[in-house]
Amino acid sequence: MSVRLKLTLSYAGFLMVAGALLLGAVWVFLLRYVPDRAMLINPDDRPTNGVFPIRSVLLDVFAPRAAAVLAFLLVFGLVGGWVLAGRMLAPLTRITDATRRATNGSLSHRIRLPGREDEFRQLADAFDTMLVRLEAHVAEQQRFAANASHELRTPLAVSKALLDVARTDPTRDADELIERLHAVNTRAIDLTEALLLVSRAEQRSFTRERVDLSLLAEEATETLLPLAEKHGVTIETCGDITPMTGSPALLLQLTTNLVHNAIIHNLPEQGTVWVNAAVRPRAAVLTVENTGEMLTPELAAKLTEPFQRGTERIHADHAGVGLGLAIVKTITQAHDGTLTLTPRPAGGIRITVELPATSPHTDR
Repeated sequence: MSVRLKLTLSYAGFLMVAGALLLGAVWVFLLRYVPDRAMLINPDDRPTNGVFPIRSVLLDVFAPRAAAVLAFLLVFGLVGGWVLAGRMLAPLTRITDATRRATNGSLSHRIRLPGREDEFRQLADAFDTMLVRLEAHVAEQQRFAANASHELRTPLAVSKALLDVARTDPTRDADELIERLHAVNTRAIDLTEALLLVSRAEQRSFTRERVDLSLLAEEATETLLPLAEKHGVTIETCGDITPMTGSPALLLQLTTNLVHNAIIHNLPEQGTVWVNAAVRPRAAVLTVENTGEMLTPELAAKLTEPFQRGTERIHADHAGVGLGLAIVKTITQAHDGTLTLTPRPAGGIRITVELPATSPHTDR
């Protein structure tokens, strides 16, 4: 049976039980005290007019009327219950229709249920919120897949062109071709590993441990110090002990990406990078700032999208594959944190990662 029919039968059954109890109360508290036989005494010897019923007479009159009342209550309960159940379940029909549309791939549809704040309204609003997030996630995944396909196609095309050159021109310097093929292949491997890292972070398939974010920042800084010296960039680090719960490998990757990005996208000479780890109530905060070109808030907001490299595409050594901040964003979300990018008034950018000191999730 459908829910509407079940509710209808429930309403009608409840009404029948209530009517039967009411009629039973009339019988128990009224008719049982009517005598079965009556003796009329008229001391004045005057004629007595009117009807003086006894129990049997009242019962004969009461029973058919009671049966008729119960029959009316049954019909009224079924019809009224069917209409009432339909009105009550109408919001559920709209939610079901929206679910079917979402199943068929239409994620842009919204329920937008009107009316007061009841359980159905809360369910519809929660479903609309889920659709908004799901639509944004699907759109982001589609953009990411398209960009990844394009980026992976480039090194493969370059490799094919180099091999064609080597085949058609045997006199060409083999060492030069091998060196270029090695560089292109390394770039393709780096891009593939970055894509795998993004996928791993999105699935949250990692074990959470107690880590010190300030130690990870120091390790990333020491690792990238030769690169900073090569680019003429000074790194300044400070901060306190910053304990939190998370994946040491992913958090180290997050910190390394931030510092690497700050070094690469800096001033041509005498640039500076500031790395700071701090503790806030129930949160660990990592801030990385650098000098560099002037950025607009609109451009800064787009830097976390995959394969965004600032104002122009860079193909120099150590330029990365365009997934540095996208990986940072994914790792931050996987640790239930927030990522904020703010342009500095003097040029460059300030990136703040705020992570919960204690994760709400259990170890995985």
